[in-house]
Amino acid sequence: MKLYKIETVQYINSTIEECWDFFSSPKNLQTITLDNMSFEIQDFDEKRMYPGQIITYTLKPLLGIKVSWVTEITSVKDNDYFIDVQLFGPYKLWHHKHFFEQTENGIKMTDVVHYSLPFGFLGRIMNKLVVADKLKAIFDYRRNKIDELFNSKNTAV
Repeated sequence: MKLYKIETVQYINSTIEECWDFFSSPKNLQTITLDNMSFEIQDFDEKRMYPGQIITYTLKPLLGIKVSWVTEITSVKDNDYFIDVQLFGPYKLWHHKHFFEQTENGIKMTDVVHYSLPFGFLGRIMNKLVVADKLKAIFDYRRNKIDELFNSKNTAV
């Protein structure tokens, strides 16, 4: 099994509490996901993130093909980090860590994703041809959307 890793770092102009409040709510995931992926939460218990929480959603990650995804929040430390893993979905493995750290430059948000694709050799080819670029586009969109939401405060008087 080939394991891939994505790591992104972004500084957010916010308090740790405001940042945590936004990112610990599964409802906000749709806000930071590309519109053309048709992301839609199907079921979750409307509570703040907690270990063991299950979130189900559908999306169209490639070629307009609708897929179901079931995520479990496996670990949470308020204002510090949370971890989600895919229980069912398009990946053989998806493990996503989200870290939040107060710094002099704002909140340092670090995402670390480890993932693997099914189908062995064919999965490795798909990663090289399509998946890695699609994931880059998804995280680039998130970066821009988070900048828009948190780092583009109106400074006009």
